[in-house]
Amino acid sequence: MDILNTFEVRGCKAELESIEQKFYHLMLYYPEFVFIFSWRIKAKNFKWRSLFYKNYNCKIFGGTKIKGGLMCYHPFATVINAKSIGENFQFRNSLTIGNKNNDNKLLPIIGNNVNVGANVVIIGDITIGDNVIIGAGSVIVKNVPSNSVVAGNPAEVIKTMQ
Repeated sequence: MDILNTFEVRGCKAELESIEQKFYHLMLYYPEFVFIFSWRIKAKNFKWRSLFYKNYNCKIFGGTKIKGGLMCYHPFATVINAKSIGENFQFRNSLTIGNKNNDNKLLPIIGNNVNVGANVVIIGDITIGDNVIIGAGSVIVKNVPSNSVVAGNPAEVIKTMQ
């Protein structure tokens, strides 16, 4: 399981020998792991997964396609309803990704390697490119080009990365 290798990379100092020990440690001490794990097994055990949504107040809508490498820091007060989210998507608490005018055809598409700060709103039929950093408190209502740093309300490109 790749997630258990990620656990080692994150620098845990506990010396755990077996995969089972690592798994239990993650379930006890890393709420972000519990949230992602419960979301990934949604089709297999809805009742078990629903316990975590109540605790963390974090929802990912069923139609959202998310590739590998999802990482959430503080899974709280978050709603994610997007067409698709690329690899290595990182987000913080109080993120809202959604549609305009209750039209589920007007959902954002988010590229690979996107890092989102806390209290961000991403709304509408927009595309966020690859390798983008979104500053805390930003409101994204327009397309964001790849290799950009954006911030503000409404968000604007403040830096282009090489």
